[in-house]
Amino acid sequence: MKRSAGFTLIEIMVVVVIISVLIGLVAPNILGRVDEARVTAAQTDIATMEQALEMYKLDNQTYPTTDQGLQALVQKPTSSPAPKKWNPAGYLKKGKLPVDPWGAEYNYISPGSAGPFDLYSYGADGREGGEGYDADIGNF
Repeated sequence: MKRSAGFTLIEIMVVVVIISVLIGLVAPNILGRVDEARVTAAQTDIATMEQALEMYKLDNQTYPTTDQGLQALVQKPTSSPAPKKWNPAGYLKKGKLPVDPWGAEYNYISPGSAGPFDLYSYGADGREGGEGYDADIGNF
């Protein structure tokens, strides 16, 4: 009796079970890191925009108003107070405002509650407040 080359059904089933067990062990660790990475990305964006706002203030002696918003970092404001020496290249490298990792715009208020401005994201839930990954992320 000649044996044909190849894998038996049992060998294939054993390999599928081993792969399933490995995925079951590894997947929760990887999926848990996605939310953590989004929070870190939001913190990085906020730090970058804080630096851009400081450069704006160095050029114009004031931060953008709440009405002018973060748009003042990429486009010269037309509302009062008019910037004294706005940088034609803008204040952000990519020339556009980032959105938070959940797809929403960052919020900006000047003057802020804890400093010259508040810059923040509402987090994963997109609403004020929250806990864990739903908590607000900001410069306060």
